[in-house]
Amino acid sequence: MSTTVTQDMSFLHLISSASLLVQLVMLILVMVSLLSWWFIFRKLFVIRNEIKRTDDFEDIFWRGADLNALYHRTTNSRYASGSMERIFAAGFSEFNKHPSGSDLDAVMESTRRAMRATYQREMDYLESHLSFLATVGSVSPYIGLLGTVWGIMNSFRSLSSITQATIAHVAPGIAEALIATAMGLFAAIPAVVAYNRYASGTDQLATRFESFMEELSNVLQRRAAG
Repeated sequence: MSTTVTQDMSFLHLISSASLLVQLVMLILVMVSLLSWWFIFRKLFVIRNEIKRTDDFEDIFWRGADLNALYHRTTNSRYASGSMERIFAAGFSEFNKHPSGSDLDAVMESTRRAMRATYQREMDYLESHLSFLATVGSVSPYIGLLGTVWGIMNSFRSLSSITQATIAHVAPGIAEALIATAMGLFAAIPAVVAYNRYASGTDQLATRFESFMEELSNVLQRRAAG
């Protein structure tokens, strides 16, 4: 008898014997979890590479590199450019479009708008799919809970045809229902941790980009005034 109970309580048997709705909930959670893990690993490399490129570019920029040479290096297709490099290229290109003697305030305003537009595109890319991770982290436990509630309801409804109920009758139904909650948490926890980490990383990069835009504006303004 104990062997039969152990076999019935196996993980695969509990999933296969679950109701259709609970199985559908489990399938949704598995798909969501796999997709979130894909985005987690993808964003890990994207943000890590962006931080490295930003560090390298700032090091070159503040060592007093020639802006013209730095611009040509940044726009050269042989070099892999980062977000800060593209912001610099957009601002410097717009600044150079204006002939000498142009109104300085208008030139600087146009330069800032060009950098701001590129900054926004870069941040949209860096923050892409973070909303998905946030949604997975907040919704997955409730999806799992739906499967659990439905499974427990079915388990207790099946007792109506049994004269004397024992733990052996209700345990499999409750166990298969709780698997849905466990799967919901398994999908949600990594997504929440990854979202918090990557959101913090993108916020730090955004602050560095904004500071660089202000500093570059000052450098270009002094260059135009001189």
